[in-house]
Amino acid sequence: MPDSKKPTPSKTPEGIVDALLAHFNTMDVDVMLGLFGPNAISVTAQGECLRGRQAIKEEMERFYSLQLPLQAVSRHVFVAGDIASVILDWSIAGKSAAGDEVRVGGSANDVYQRCADGCWRILIDNPLGTQIRQ
Repeated sequence: MPDSKKPTPSKTPEGIVDALLAHFNTMDVDVMLGLFGPNAISVTAQGECLRGRQAIKEEMERFYSLQLPLQAVSRHVFVAGDIASVILDWSIAGKSAAGDEVRVGGSANDVYQRCADGCWRILIDNPLGTQIRQ
């Protein structure tokens, strides 16, 4: 039986951002990885494409080390068949576990794919969207 407190991926494109927030804000990187599809990539701030769960997990752990919740507001969700382009503004702000003031954020351009189970999962995680990479 599934854990009733564990978030699940959205079954609708309209629920994608709420599912993202629910997964991220568990503060459990393994729960967050459940939102990624099997062929997902994640784009770093430097523009590097990370492939595979272990590489994505290591990148996500940097965000989780802050122990601060994610806030996000959807701008657009465009759907073509089993693919959705999600544009959203996100931020992480507050005092980190180390006591430092943190304020990071951006405009993400993510791509989701509807998987065989009917759930929408991240195919391309691009948290800094069109920002020019170093």
